[in-house]
Amino acid sequence: MKHFKTISELHSTNGYAAPENPLLSLLTCEDLKTCTIGSSKFTSDFYMIAFKKIKSGTFLYGKTKYDHDNGSMAFVKPRQIVEISNIELTEKAFILFIHEDFLPGHILHTEIKKYGFFDYEVNEALHLSPKEEEIIWDLFYKIQSEYHNNQDEYSKEIIIAHIDSILKYSQRFYKRQFLNRTVYSGTIISRFSGVLRSYLESGNLQSKGLPTVKYMASELTISARYLSDLLRQETGKTALEHIHIFLIDEAKNILMSTDNTIAETAYQLGFENPPYFSRLFKEVGLTPIEYKEQFMN
Repeated sequence: MKHFKTISELHSTNGYAAPENPLLSLLTCEDLKTCTIGSSKFTSDFYMIAFKKIKSGTFLYGKTKYDHDNGSMAFVKPRQIVEISNIELTEKAFILFIHEDFLPGHILHTEIKKYGFFDYEVNEALHLSPKEEEIIWDLFYKIQSEYHNNQDEYSKEIIIAHIDSILKYSQRFYKRQFLNRTVYSGTIISRFSGVLRSYLESGNLQSKGLPTVKYMASELTISARYLSDLLRQETGKTALEHIHIFLIDEAKNILMSTDNTIAETAYQLGFENPPYFSRLFKEVGLTPIEYKEQFMN
């Protein structure tokens, strides 16, 4: 698999003109032309922000291929596997490549890692309304204007500020997308609880240990980060917090209805370390022993 260490190498391989900045590239595709980057899957040392509406072709990152009903913005982090080949567009598109070495010394170097959508799958891409599309294109054109201008000591700061704005707006638009998908968002919690219940009733807690967020996401056929962000938007709690709430609720039932010791309760719920179970249980304001004793008196 090809790995691009430099943006210049990516441009050269694909027959594009050399980038005006070796750490930043702006590519546009217009007039329904075919857009291709490489002839197969590749990885790179760049962040990629893409705006696209695809009629046909292959657009892949993460574990899934782009579905033509999916959203128009995608976000890829460095060293993630990507495939973009034989793309035919329904509208103009852009791809923004940002080498990770472009960001050190700026707050965005740290902040960009906090945007969860760089860990989403392609089928969790961002859908934009016409008004939102205008906002994103306006920011892109501002970057483009600065990029092709005679760059000076202010250029990098201005460009990064516009990139930061694209990311902040995308975060806002994703929250709107979560809220608008009320049917999906509303059922994801019950589906999540159903997977946990099935995991418990099948005896997996004893045989396989505690369920992970990655496992839960796999069962629900979405990425772990998207699952946590979706649940946080809907309930204010992450996927891991919901797992903990479920386990504590089950622990309460066992402590109230059986003569099991604290250690036996912990092992029954998949905890290999009873002290860890006790620390987690304290979220209810009592230790497991204190909780059990209040029903024995």
